[in-house]
Amino acid sequence: MGGAFLAAAVLARVGRRIGLPTIPLFILAGILLGPHTPGIVLVADPHELEMLSALGLVLLLFYLGLEFHLDDLKTGGRKMVVAGTVYLILNVGAGLGFGFAVGWGTAEALVLAGVIGISSSAIVTKVLVDLGRLGDPETRPILGIIVVDDIFLALYLAALQPVLSGADSLGAAVTDGSKAFGFLLVLALAARYGTRLIGRLINTRDDELLVISFLGAAVLVAGISDWFGVADAIGAFMVGLMLGNTSSGDRIRTLVHPLRDAFGAIFFFAFGLSIDPGDLPTVLWPVLAAVAITLAMNILSGIATARVYAFGPQAAAKIATTLVARGEFALILATMAAGAGLNERLSPFIAGYVLVLAVLSPLAAGRSHWLARILPGRSEPALPEPARTGSGRA
Repeated sequence: MGGAFLAAAVLARVGRRIGLPTIPLFILAGILLGPHTPGIVLVADPHELEMLSALGLVLLLFYLGLEFHLDDLKTGGRKMVVAGTVYLILNVGAGLGFGFAVGWGTAEALVLAGVIGISSSAIVTKVLVDLGRLGDPETRPILGIIVVDDIFLALYLAALQPVLSGADSLGAAVTDGSKAFGFLLVLALAARYGTRLIGRLINTRDDELLVISFLGAAVLVAGISDWFGVADAIGAFMVGLMLGNTSSGDRIRTLVHPLRDAFGAIFFFAFGLSIDPGDLPTVLWPVLAAVAITLAMNILSGIATARVYAFGPQAAAKIATTLVARGEFALILATMAAGAGLNERLSPFIAGYVLVLAVLSPLAAGRSHWLARILPGRSEPALPEPARTGSGRA
């Protein structure tokens, strides 16, 4: 475990010097130090980290729930919903078409629709912070699209779970789906109307007790969610949604940061352990085709979003390149697909796809002006870049 943490930290430090996000580097650390690569093997059996990896996944989605607010949709208005819907139609639709085109199976195509269609909130937010763009006008629609993505993700995972669980008849699938959506509805109602009561139950001045309380709540509801056929990560997301709107929400966000970062790193590292680099060449062409499709769909959605908000090609290019990243959600789907025994090519495909786009996204976002030169529309006057900042909430 110590070696895993330190290896991930060393690679991440190197990556930061050249402007790369940490997620692909954590995965790379797992690949290099796993059982499928010659040399030092820190963890011979990836299952040894299974519980810690699951905890990392729960904490990642719990934190995302803390950052998400139902009021974001109200304040964003119609434009945000339109932009997010266009983004999902283009990217999820292209992902579904690609999934059927490669011919790996129907369930695999449904997984690939989510892998290719949903951007990475973690990497997108990090890119915006690192490039000092949180105050830019196009950042609002970017975050709005992320919000719509997150809502879609919760519904998509709830609908996908019965398919992956192998319901053996239409009636069984409907029953499983109804049970999952019913449980999600209960959690959503609790998040909407139970905030005051939940806030009183969770509130304490003692940081130690607060950490134990929110961690216990997130993990417990995640486990119960799994019983009801809802992905455990989505249960944790809903707990974060509930607690983020309480009077303790700001303290919880601060206290959960080191837990999220540490166990999130183990989640990505453990995913890397399961990847055999020898399998990557077998999915090279599908990965390159999926990357090309993603770039094309993001450019189209960037142009569409810019028109909805009456922006020019500069903003369109920034929107398109910033949203290219795929990360934690794709790996969640890879984990679910592996557990369901789907096509063995899915995991190396998703690993290669995430690695390429997670590296490409920050590089492309920093050079978005190259894309802006060839996009249609009238160029806006160049705006000075805001001062760079190392932290801040979007």
